[in-house]
Amino acid sequence: MTAFDGSVLGIGSRMLHRLRVVLQRDFGEQAGPALQEAGYAAGDELYEAWSGWLAERTGVMDPGELDARHLATMLNDFFVSLGWGHVAVQRLGATLAVDSTDWAEADATAGAVAPSCHVTAGLLAGFLGRLADHHVAVIEIECRSRNDAHCRFLAGSPDTLQAVYDGVTAGRDYRDVLTA
Repeated sequence: MTAFDGSVLGIGSRMLHRLRVVLQRDFGEQAGPALQEAGYAAGDELYEAWSGWLAERTGVMDPGELDARHLATMLNDFFVSLGWGHVAVQRLGATLAVDSTDWAEADATAGAVAPSCHVTAGLLAGFLGRLADHHVAVIEIECRSRNDAHCRFLAGSPDTLQAVYDGVTAGRDYRDVLTA
C-alpha cells in the first residue's frame, strides 16, 4: 500500500480554507467541532496509508516497531509526501508537540482570532491514537491562521489537554500549565 492508493484523497488547501469559511459563516461556533469530527474520522485511513508508506520506505511492517528516534523524521517525510507540510515533533511536558510553519490547513490571510486547523486536530487525534494504541486528544494551541509564527498541535491524554485548555481559557500560558 502506498500513501496514494486511494485511501487518502488529495485535496487542495484552498478547499480546506473555503470549507472552514463557509461552515463558520453558516454554523458559527458549531463549525469547529464538525470539522474536527470529520478529521478524526479520516485518522484511521491516514494511519493505514502511513503503515504502507512506512513499510515501503523502511521495511518496518508494524509502525509500533519504528525506533522512536526516527519517528519525527518519518512523520515529517510522510506529511510532506501528502502535501500537508513539514512537521517538527518533540516532547513538551506530558504532551507531544507537532509544529509546522507551512501547514496546508492554515491560512495566513484568514485573520482568525483562534486556532482554526480543526480538521487537522481531529485527523491527528485519530492517527496518533492508532499509533499509540490508546485514546489521544489533540488541540491546536498556536495557528498561522491567527498570525502565529507556526501551527502547534499538542497531543496527549484527554485529562492533560483539558487542563491545558482550562488554563489557557483562564489566561495562563500553555507552557506554564504543562510544567506545573
